[in-house]
Amino acid sequence: MKIAIVGCGNMGMAFARSFLQYDLVKKENLLLIEKSQERSEALRTAKEGMVVSVINSQIADYELIILSVKPQDFASVQDELRAVIQPQQVVLSIMAGVPMSKIQAVLDHKLVVRAMPNTPAMLGMGITGFTASPEVDAPKLRKVENLINATGRSVYLEDEGMIDAVTALSGSGPAYFYYIVKHMIEAGKKMGFDEGMASLLVKQTMLGSYHLINNAEQSLDDLIKAVASKGGTTEAALRTFEENNIPAGIMKGILAAENRAKELSK
Repeated sequence: MKIAIVGCGNMGMAFARSFLQYDLVKKENLLLIEKSQERSEALRTAKEGMVVSVINSQIADYELIILSVKPQDFASVQDELRAVIQPQQVVLSIMAGVPMSKIQAVLDHKLVVRAMPNTPAMLGMGITGFTASPEVDAPKLRKVENLINATGRSVYLEDEGMIDAVTALSGSGPAYFYYIVKHMIEAGKKMGFDEGMASLLVKQTMLGSYHLINNAEQSLDDLIKAVASKGGTTEAALRTFEENNIPAGIMKGILAAENRAKELSK
């Protein structure tokens, strides 16, 4: 398969490297389009594909075009892309907040898949929600899904509107966990640990807890109860969280992220 990636930042290259790792595309069939001169030079040095700095007619030879520019930079490439895109090519957009209808309109092109990955895709451990325009047939969609799955796991959504919810829940989700880890480490430092020891304790706790969530048959409430003995230390912490309305704050924050994603999609 021949794939062109427009915009080779962290997410674009996460996809590119996953494709190469699983031998889904050969380096000679991977076109990396990056306008930044500094970034282009770094990509050429890395030799992870054919690197160019402009969109031109050669892109017509590629089955899949991945749009991974920042949403605000889409306007800077859309005219060039519209001039050379071919009717049979599939466009996979991983731009946050840009609906398929807009992509179809500005590119004058029907075959569009919209996806929302998250940053663990850089380690092949991401989760991506995706949807497709009706014009993308099943064989083409399966090819795209296989490529997305190289970065982790994926879920197909019939309703494009749910992409905004994916953006808020899993797209932004890593930052929520980093935020909690950061403040747990800060609490450890206040209790007398140096940063390295506090970081080790918190990170390993999160890693082990993830595996328990993933493998235990109990519900999350049961797992919490298994740690929180009546009248004990964990119960004291959880009670303080409730008194400070932290559960509601988390919920409001995630819903605020969804509302912002909807605003960006308009």
